[in-house]
Amino acid sequence: MLQDKDRIFTNLYGMHDRTLAGARARGHWDGTDKIVQLGRDKIVEIMKASGLRGRGGAGFPTGLKWSFMPKESDGRPSYLVVNADESEPGTCKDREIMRNDPHTLIEGCLIASSAMGANVSYIYIRGEYIREREALQAAIDECYDNGLLGKNAAGSGWDFDLYLAHGAGAYICGEETALLESLEGKKGMPRMKPPFPAGAGLYGCPTTVNNVESIAVVPTILRRGAEWFSSFGRPNNVGTKLFAISGHVNTPCVVEEAMSIPFDELIDRHCGGIRGGWDNLKAVIPGGSSVPCLPGEVMRKDAIMDFDWLREQRSGLGTAAVIVMDNSTDIIKAIWRLAAFYKHESCGQCTPCREGTGWMMRVMDRLVRGEAEVEEIDMLLDVTKQVEGHTICALGDAAAWPIQGLIRHFRDEIEDRIRHKRGAAIAAE
Repeated sequence: MLQDKDRIFTNLYGMHDRTLAGARARGHWDGTDKIVQLGRDKIVEIMKASGLRGRGGAGFPTGLKWSFMPKESDGRPSYLVVNADESEPGTCKDREIMRNDPHTLIEGCLIASSAMGANVSYIYIRGEYIREREALQAAIDECYDNGLLGKNAAGSGWDFDLYLAHGAGAYICGEETALLESLEGKKGMPRMKPPFPAGAGLYGCPTTVNNVESIAVVPTILRRGAEWFSSFGRPNNVGTKLFAISGHVNTPCVVEEAMSIPFDELIDRHCGGIRGGWDNLKAVIPGGSSVPCLPGEVMRKDAIMDFDWLREQRSGLGTAAVIVMDNSTDIIKAIWRLAAFYKHESCGQCTPCREGTGWMMRVMDRLVRGEAEVEEIDMLLDVTKQVEGHTICALGDAAAWPIQGLIRHFRDEIEDRIRHKRGAAIAAE
């Protein structure tokens, strides 16, 4: 169990003062100038040693990502872009940081930007996050007023400007290159890679895109050391992590816990258990709507909440947005609802995604009503494989995986519904 002294987000629930004075009283902005003056090589080295993996879903090593930025400038500026377009259904962790603990993110932006030679950073925030934007902008203004941003930021010798950019509410803009397109004032549509953003990103300049949580934990890691951070969790799955648990638990919550925490411990300690008891657990989506669901019996037995264990179960940690479903859930209808979401949010650039998401949603609609043929289950699975991995960005995969998880684990339920419907139709004749 993570002890309070090891929590990075000390005001996650907004119980304390979220102003600069409150943040400083809790240890933030302490010795920031000294951290920046360590220099980019040293900061990147510590971040690599800490084992931090991206908290936005992909889990790519953060220090390694920063090291891709060019060491010598060719005349182009470098940028850090923070992805605050938190639009994955079930995911609501970054908004708590921006709303209640914004100075962790702002300080992280300064330090991370200095480590990649960027004098400017943008935070791209989701269109629907109005209060979060207000809280974050107020915190940024406070930092400018107190000399923590701007010329010689925080007395570090590094000039640094931070801007808050407001999206227009499109899920696809959470994909890093679509985010960059939107930030440039164009349609939010993913770019082909290569070139990768580190080579040609925002305005064609070297750019790193990181998740809010990935950046917000940076100052504490550098203050307390790589060994401290890597002491939590299992090898390759280290550190603390925000888990957003929703659905059929007694007390849904967002909580900071150690990586690799057993699933039953996470639920019993922080959520008051499963609604109706553990025998009532039907399925869990462990990492936001884009990862395949896992049946209750898999999650009840020895389930570990980290990247590697969940990947071994053919699912994923994703954003650690844990959606819990009990036996009252119509699991087929739940996955149909996700299929409808991805169909709606597809940008339409790639044919497999543009056509496939609509087709998958319509088949799922018939499966919900039991009006399909049993053979269509395999045909649907085949189409998900044709969409998965055949698109510019991962939205095609995100649309395919929930359906694959449903068919993998709950095929009997789909077939029973079709037979029941057919039997009822025959009886009615």
